[in-house]
Amino acid sequence: MVRNAQRFHGWIAGVGTSSGIRIVLGHWSRSPFGPFSDVMLERADGQRLLLAPSRRVADFVSAVYRFDRVLVVPVVVDAAGRHWHVTAGPLRTRLTTGRRGGLGTLLRCVPAPLAARPAWVALTDLPARLMPGVRTRGTAGGGYREWYGVRDLRGITSVEASWEGRDLGPLAPVDPPVRFGFGSAPRTPALVRVVTTVAGPREPSAPASGGGGL
Repeated sequence: MVRNAQRFHGWIAGVGTSSGIRIVLGHWSRSPFGPFSDVMLERADGQRLLLAPSRRVADFVSAVYRFDRVLVVPVVVDAAGRHWHVTAGPLRTRLTTGRRGGLGTLLRCVPAPLAARPAWVALTDLPARLMPGVRTRGTAGGGYREWYGVRDLRGITSVEASWEGRDLGPLAPVDPPVRFGFGSAPRTPALVRVVTTVAGPREPSAPASGGGGL
């Protein structure tokens, strides 16, 4: 275990829309904060927003990643099979996933303890870099380091999203790459199961959960 490390087990969904808004959802079943979800959003003009369910989560995530605006709002995710419904303040999103492909099937064979090891993540970072903007390890804001151990992958086939009641348009690539941290979600919209390790430069003040992201 990396010193001062915190582990987040869950899913990250990354989608683009024809309006130019790109959305990265983090849905965490196990984390130092308990179960929670958060949303990172980048507008077509480059403004980066965080939608977090509590001030404690907002403070932690905004210390690790970079945002122009942070909103503390209820974030509710209803994951029912292939359909994910997300409500986060002014954002409403419905994601539909496709079948698991060959890569997703292989990733499911990786045990969680192995997926979380920095040495394994370093190995997977090499093929991950074949996808523009994608990294599985790197240095985030404030001296934090991160490792993303991927355990499953499904494509996202459709999205219905609105912001303050305005339709954001149909599914599009995550392009240009999002700029919250050291890497982006894959260009092709996808839902990824991950074990994320975050190591800070000092003992965190938060109690012992992207995009990419948390």
